[in-house]
Amino acid sequence: MSEVIPNAVAAESQTVLPPVDRAPLRRRRWRAVGVQLGCIAVTVFMALPIVLIGLSAVSSRETLDKFPKPLIPDHFSGETLSSFFRATGTVPAFGNSVLVGLYTVFWSLVIGAPAGYALARYAFRGKDTYQVFILLVRALPIVVLSVPLATIFLHAHVYDTVLAVTLVHTTLALPTTVLITASIFVAVPADLEEAAQVFGCTRWQAARKVVVPLALPGLAASSIFTFVLSWNEILGATIVTLGHRTLPAQVLTSLSEASAPYRFAGGFALIIPALLFILVMRRYLVNMWGTTLR
Repeated sequence: MSEVIPNAVAAESQTVLPPVDRAPLRRRRWRAVGVQLGCIAVTVFMALPIVLIGLSAVSSRETLDKFPKPLIPDHFSGETLSSFFRATGTVPAFGNSVLVGLYTVFWSLVIGAPAGYALARYAFRGKDTYQVFILLVRALPIVVLSVPLATIFLHAHVYDTVLAVTLVHTTLALPTTVLITASIFVAVPADLEEAAQVFGCTRWQAARKVVVPLALPGLAASSIFTFVLSWNEILGATIVTLGHRTLPAQVLTSLSEASAPYRFAGGFALIIPALLFILVMRRYLVNMWGTTLR
């Protein structure tokens, strides 16, 4: 009996295990490497123009006049940017762009957030058709909207004002604001709102004290999209203004007669505020569709 046990142990020790198939692990690693390389390629593709414009904006005039232009300037200078901001109409146009962007964010949320709440909480006939219909505003070219609006503004004596540009940009931003806020409010559990009403809150108080605080990060993310849309919009602002243009419209109308330093500095000035706004609000970007509330 004592001899059988050592033989059994020896037989078990001599059992050969099947080889480990490392192919799935290698494929997973290659997929991860491919995803990382793809992300790097997209980042470089998007960041390279911004970097080149930024380098040109801080280059001296002598460097910009060289041919071929060096990829990295020999020495940096604030002359290009300072001359751009000293140009006639640049500072007022910059202020107009900031005002229009903030007003557009405000009115888009004031009008679009209640509409998004209604889409999220109420079921009514034609709800899906309505959501598709409001997107038709974005399907139309901006000229189709700007020309009739410019005519209305002329008759209403608000043409060439910050209010006119705000109305145009709010019209463009409302469809996406409504749909984004609807998805955000859907992510907030309705049970919490019903519990607040059980404890004595009205529907308005429940929405204000329970739903809005939970949806606030998503609403902030929606405001990023609206502000950037307003800041970058050019054609509508060009049509409805003449003397009180926004910065993109001011730069666009000056490009035909502007020098190369003015163009590079103008492009850089258009990019920086939008990037700073996104940098400040970046923590809310992941809540654009209410993903963290589910």
